[in-house]
Amino acid sequence: MKRLLQAVIATTAIMLPLEGAMAQDYPNRNITLIVPYAAGGPSDAIARLIGQSMSDTLKEQVIIENIAGAGGTMGASRLAKAEKDGYTLLIHHVALAAGASLYKNLAYDTLGDIEPLGLVNYGPMVITTRKDYPASDGKALFAKLKTDGNKTTAAHAGVGSNSHLCNLLLQQALGVNFTEAAYRGTGPAMTDVMGGKVDLLCDQSTTAVPQIQGGTIKAHAVTSEDRLDVIKDVPTVQEAGIKDFEFVIWHGLYAPKGVPQDVVKKLNQALQVALDDSNVKARFADVGTQVFGPSERTPEAHRERFEKEVKTWQDVIGKSGVAQAN
Repeated sequence: MKRLLQAVIATTAIMLPLEGAMAQDYPNRNITLIVPYAAGGPSDAIARLIGQSMSDTLKEQVIIENIAGAGGTMGASRLAKAEKDGYTLLIHHVALAAGASLYKNLAYDTLGDIEPLGLVNYGPMVITTRKDYPASDGKALFAKLKTDGNKTTAAHAGVGSNSHLCNLLLQQALGVNFTEAAYRGTGPAMTDVMGGKVDLLCDQSTTAVPQIQGGTIKAHAVTSEDRLDVIKDVPTVQEAGIKDFEFVIWHGLYAPKGVPQDVVKKLNQALQVALDDSNVKARFADVGTQVFGPSERTPEAHRERFEKEVKTWQDVIGKSGVAQAN
């Protein structure tokens, strides 16, 4: 027993310096940042924006890898199975928390396998339609959806995605069921709204605002409590007649659970630099979203928010009865 104890102590003494040396040497090669949706969507745009800044700070290239499918769970699964060395990261949004309850057979433990690194940005969704949809404003849209919402084709980026969750909340509020069309990301979904192939899309302001400003789609309402400065003429959902409706999207950066804490610290510091960049803040503001404050961007603050969000969606999805096997 004495010899076994000495061996354990000796092994621990060796491993601690090795872990410290690995963290000091980190990073020394490219870092993969997984986006769990198709290229061209809001998560992809945000990842590329902060990825470039983090590349400059870390002195190694952050490479974007789009792994679309299953409402963002395929990308999350890829992260959970990755080496715990900080060279595989994930950017994800509220759907990561909702997926814990939405899918019964996930290949990973949402809270047990994924390490929050820091919150990125937050902002509302915008309820949009094809340009020639027969409703002039939010009130007219909701009135029409109440009477024939089942005939309205509502696009989303897969079950569990933000656009799907927004559809879910909207259908519950209106008491209707849309005819839903699933895509591998909001990028291709938006393309079909612009082309008039589907009627409605609830999309993040990040990608919706440029199309609204360009006149390629019609905006009816934003899902926040307040209007967006960049599209001030678009009312909130509450102003358009649905009381107590709010849906704010937020993104966070993640690593596999078990990454050395020194590496977590380096990644968080690089993220902080990116989010303090005036150009990054301006780009976010241009599309109706904003970065979290410094105190909210710590791994601890991110973990607290993440755990609360998992619980919140557990309640919502439990009431809706939409949980499914995957």
